[in-house]
Amino acid sequence: MSSCKTMFCSSLSSSFKFKSKSKSTLSLLPPASSLPHHQSTSRCYTPSQTAVVSSTEDPQIEQPQSKDKIQNILTNDNGVTSAMKMQRKPLLHEPHSRWFPYLDSFRCGNGYELTSNEVIEAVSPCVSKSRKERFGNAARNRSYSVCLVVEGLCDFGNVSAAFRSADALGVQSVHVVSSEANKRYKDNRHVSMGAEKWLDIELWDSTKECFETLKSRGYRIATTHVGIDAVSIYDMDWSCPTAIVVGNENRGISDEALAMSDLHCSIPMKGMVDSFNVSVAAGILMHHAVCDRISRTGQHGDLTVEERQILLAEFSLRHSNSVISVVEDYAKRKAALLT
Repeated sequence: MSSCKTMFCSSLSSSFKFKSKSKSTLSLLPPASSLPHHQSTSRCYTPSQTAVVSSTEDPQIEQPQSKDKIQNILTNDNGVTSAMKMQRKPLLHEPHSRWFPYLDSFRCGNGYELTSNEVIEAVSPCVSKSRKERFGNAARNRSYSVCLVVEGLCDFGNVSAAFRSADALGVQSVHVVSSEANKRYKDNRHVSMGAEKWLDIELWDSTKECFETLKSRGYRIATTHVGIDAVSIYDMDWSCPTAIVVGNENRGISDEALAMSDLHCSIPMKGMVDSFNVSVAAGILMHHAVCDRISRTGQHGDLTVEERQILLAEFSLRHSNSVISVVEDYAKRKAALLT
């Protein structure tokens, strides 16, 4: 079984008026423990910190990130709790012309199943208007067409900085391939702090597994490398689904990654030094990719109305640990009305 471990997050709409299915359905399932287990190589992660849902909650500034927080996310399973989130598609080795990870279904721990529209309806009273507006703006600018892969980074501060840049630029999907010196990534569920709370983060134990999965999802693999065959990032068409790969702080991209990639790219440099800090390079690459996509297509965010709706439901479930119980209570009440 593959060693991919997945963290998914997304964002909420300002109005929650995205198109939903014509009929809102609620189905009662057998208890979760009796449901057949689908063997998948990804695992959901949940926030490790307890929060209280409040109708007046409106934090305007996220908690500052630090390399200590990122290190905790990638190496420590203490205090992590599990919870059900939106159901996801099979992640591996099934060709996709356009990748989107979620299904329009949330399976409650008490056996009920809700659509994304029902999840949003249940959580909406608990989220302030200004917070919804902020999340809605983020959702409209999210995309899976560009993703970031950090291979073998040892400095958790660099990983943290790369995550912050991805979130700020609307790059929803981030992948971390462990280094030989640090293979302690745990099978926990949804560890969420700072900017990474709003990202889909997938953890891998090998470059081969990561790249094979990304190619099955329709991505081309672009590794950053200074060589005679490297293409300038300014000469690339970033409207094509692309996985940007940055390498270890000292060794750079591994030979395995270079051999498996579809192309090598580089950032033209005019000074005396011949390299950027890895987190700076990641930020430059993602920023240029977003700008190029906007110039070619008119926008970076490219999720459909239905996809945004599902992402909003997923994000609303991550608003705090208390949200799960709110949604489950909603499901019970609605089921009682239908009987």
